Amino acid sequence: MAQKPAPVPAHPHQVGQHDQDFNEILVEQLKRAPWFVCSLVFHALLFLIIGTLTVQTRSLEDKKEIQAEVKEKELETFEEVQPEVEEEEIEEQETEDPVLEEITEVTDLVDDTAVTDENMSDVPFDGKSINNVLGLGGGAGGAFGGRRGGHKGGSGGSKAQRAVEWGLQWLANHQSADGSWDSDGFQAQCKTNICEGKGHPLYDAGLTGLALLAFLGAGYTHNFGKYKDNVRNGLRYLTTIQDPEGCFGNRTAHNFTYSHAICTLAMTEAYGLTQFALFKGPAQKGLDFVSRCRNPYAAWRYGIQPGDNDSSVTGWMVMAIKSGEAAGLQINPDDFKGTRDFLDSVTDELGKVGYTQRGNGPVRLEGKQEEFPDQFSEALTAVGVLSRVFMKEDPAKSEKIKNGADLMLTKLPTWEPPKLDFYYWYYGTLAMYQVGGKHFDQWNKAMQDAVIKTQESEGDEKGSWAPKDAWGEEGGRIYSTALLTMCLEVYYRYGKVFGAGR
Repeated sequence: MAQKPAPVPAHPHQVGQHDQDFNEILVEQLKRAPWFVCSLVFHALLFLIIGTLTVQTRSLEDKKEIQAEVKEKELETFEEVQPEVEEEEIEEQETEDPVLEEITEVTDLVDDTAVTDENMSDVPFDGKSINNVLGLGGGAGGAFGGRRGGHKGGSGGSKAQRAVEWGLQWLANHQSADGSWDSDGFQAQCKTNICEGKGHPLYDAGLTGLALLAFLGAGYTHNFGKYKDNVRNGLRYLTTIQDPEGCFGNRTAHNFTYSHAICTLAMTEAYGLTQFALFKGPAQKGLDFVSRCRNPYAAWRYGIQPGDNDSSVTGWMVMAIKSGEAAGLQINPDDFKGTRDFLDSVTDELGKVGYTQRGNGPVRLEGKQEEFPDQFSEALTAVGVLSRVFMKEDPAKSEKIKNGADLMLTKLPTWEPPKLDFYYWYYGTLAMYQVGGKHFDQWNKAMQDAVIKTQESEGDEKGSWAPKDAWGEEGGRIYSTALLTMCLEVYYRYGKVFGAGR
C-alpha cells in the first residue's frame, strides 16, 4: 500500500513573523485601551468559563437521573436475589428435601428476553398462584400436586424416595456443560467407569426435556433445591434450541414432534411451578406450535398437520396443553375436542386404544417386534386413559376409562425382557394413579417391585436403569432413568383431577 504523502508545512520564517506581528499589535492595543474595556473582556471570559462548567454539571446530573431511572426499573422488573434456602434431611431416606418458602411476585417481562444467569430470579415458590385447573382437589400445590415437600413420608415409601434421589443424582452427574443431556455423549461425564447405554443423537432435545421433567416432578426448580443449577442450565438450553415458530429442537428427525411436545411440557411445568416471567414466552410459543401441528378436527402425528394421527404423539401433546392450562397460559380449546374425537375413533369396546386406528397395537423398532411383542403392552391404552382424565372425563362414570384400566391390570409391569416397556409403565402409572382404588394399588405394587429392585447400585451407573426395554436402543440410559424416576414420583407429580378419594 502506498504511503500517504506528508503535508507540506508553511515556511518557518513566515510563521514566526506572523506570530510576532500579532502579539506586538495585541500588546500595543491593550496599552492604549481604556481600563473598562479590559474589565469587559475579563468578565466576558469569566462568564464563558462559568457557563461551560454549568452545562457540564447539568449533563452529569442528567446522566445520574437517567441511571437512577434505569436502576429503578430494573428493580421493579427483577426480584431481589434471596439467600439460598437450606434443605432438611428426610429421616431414613438419605435424601434432602426443599423447605417451603412464601411466594414473591415476579413482574412479567417481554417474551423475547434472553434467559441468563443474571436475570434468573432466586425467589422460591410454593405453588400458591398456580390455577387449580388440572386437579379439582390438588391441594396446596394445585394442579402440580404436592411437589414442594409433599413427597416427604408419602405413600411411595422411603425406598421409592431414595430411588428417586439416586435417579436424579445420576442425571445431574451426566448432564453436559451446555445444559443438555446428550444421548450418545453422556459417557463423557462418567468418573469411575463408563456407563453403557447410548441413545440416538437425534433425540437430545427430547431427552433433555425428559430429564428436566424428572427434576421438576420432585419439586426441584431453577431457583430451589440442590439441583437448581442443573434445572437452570437445562431450561436455558431449551430456550436456545427454540426456533422463531416456537418449535423446540431441530426438525431433522421425521418424528420431531415427540421432542417438541416433551420440551414444551418441561417448559410449561417450569413456568407453572415458579411463575417465572422469562419462561412464559418460550412456554407459550411452544404451546402455540403444538396447536399449529394438530390436524384440523383431529389430533397429531409427525410434522405440521400431516393428515394422519396417532395416539402416541397425541398423548404427549395433551400433557403439554394440560400443563400449560394449569400454569395459566393460553390454550386452544379446539385441541381437546379434536383429541377426544380421535380417541373415540381408535378405542374399541374393551377399552383398548389403537395406534392409528382401532385394533392395532403399539409400534416397535424395526427388528424388535419378536423381541418385544406388542401383545404384552397396553401403552396406548394407558395414553388414552390418562388423556381422557386430563380432559375431565370422570373415571367413575366413563366406561372407556374403566375398561382401559381393567385391561391394563392384565398386563402389569414386570422385569421380564419380552415385557419391558418403560414407556408403557410411565403412562400406566400416571393413568392408574388418576383412576385410583384397586387399579392403582395393584399396578403400583408391581411397578415398584420391578423398578426399585433393578436400579443400579454401584459404580458410575448407580441410580440409573439399564435401557433394556423396547425403546432402549433409541433413548438409551438417559431415557430409561428419566422415565422410571418419574414413575416413582407419581404421588406428588400431579394432583388428582377428580379428588383424592379415588
